[in-house]
Amino acid sequence: MPSGLEVLVRVVVTGAGGYIGSRLVPALLGDGHDVTATFTKASSAQRFWWADRVRVVEMDVLDRGSARAAFADAQALFYLIHGLGGDDFATTDREGAYNAAHAAVRAGVGRIVYLGGLVPDLPDADLSPHLRSRLEVEDVLTDSGVPTIALRAAMVVGSGSTSFEVMRQISERLPVQVLPTWMRTSRVEPIAVTDVVAALVGALDAPARSRAYDVGSGEPLAYAALLRRYAKLAGLTRVQVSVPLLPTALVSRLAPVLTAAPATTVQTLVESLHHDMVCREDDFRRDLLPSGHRLVPVGRALERALHVPGDGVADADRDVMGPLGSDADWAGGQVSRSDGRPVHHRHGGWRGLLLGPPPSS
Repeated sequence: MPSGLEVLVRVVVTGAGGYIGSRLVPALLGDGHDVTATFTKASSAQRFWWADRVRVVEMDVLDRGSARAAFADAQALFYLIHGLGGDDFATTDREGAYNAAHAAVRAGVGRIVYLGGLVPDLPDADLSPHLRSRLEVEDVLTDSGVPTIALRAAMVVGSGSTSFEVMRQISERLPVQVLPTWMRTSRVEPIAVTDVVAALVGALDAPARSRAYDVGSGEPLAYAALLRRYAKLAGLTRVQVSVPLLPTALVSRLAPVLTAAPATTVQTLVESLHHDMVCREDDFRRDLLPSGHRLVPVGRALERALHVPGDGVADADRDVMGPLGSDADWAGGQVSRSDGRPVHHRHGGWRGLLLGPPPSS
């Protein structure tokens, strides 16, 4: 793997409290990097076992001054800030990206690494608002002149990942799955969160030139087939019924009712599903992953995402594909795996398994 920068130890991770960021920070620490982790509120960093091993900085990316202060002396920047909710998330994302790019230039940052969404082979005008915004952020960062490496992922598999949790919760709550016909033909290429993290870390040593990489497992499959595979591994019996001409807009309005995730987040994600979300190249395997790295197969990734360790296992010792105590409160389902077999829980999924049933009212 070619080396872009000879010394790269001072790293800023924006969005460190998010799903990807919270799993990236330990990997960077493990490689010996000096990590600054940004949070909207510094006090929230205490949820993470690694908080006392990083420099915690309070930053609002919409405030250019606080971004400049956070990026001071940084050699590399991981930009993991995304907006999924609200009527004007695209404007907010654009403004945040401009501020981050400006601050990176002022600080002399040598590299920006960005995680965005896999882009279907369509004109920009035909992309969903979510994907169009991700692509715009990528363009803003790249246009800064700072070498920018963008990773484009479709569905990230791991307990706590928004896209995985939406699939999990819809599967558990719908014994009969009424699916639009396109879900039997449109394909998605999932990728395990461990592989995403490995590629992000590897981007620090990639050639120092701006480019985007599609990242995936190499196993594209139809959305309906992915739902069936999940149901089988979770020990669920589910019937799928295809409905021709079922509008995507209607599906996006109904899906939030079936999940505990924020409604606007679910709507935004579902609107991106209508077209193939598969990799058009796999250069990231050569340029970003360490020699000998083997991608996690989709089935194995689903199994690991469902697995819950026994009581008393600290987050630092858990498989990052499984649940962590710092994950969003709405994450988790009614099914986990123990010793390779599905376990169905009466009370609140893995949190119920660890904490016991809720108190009676």
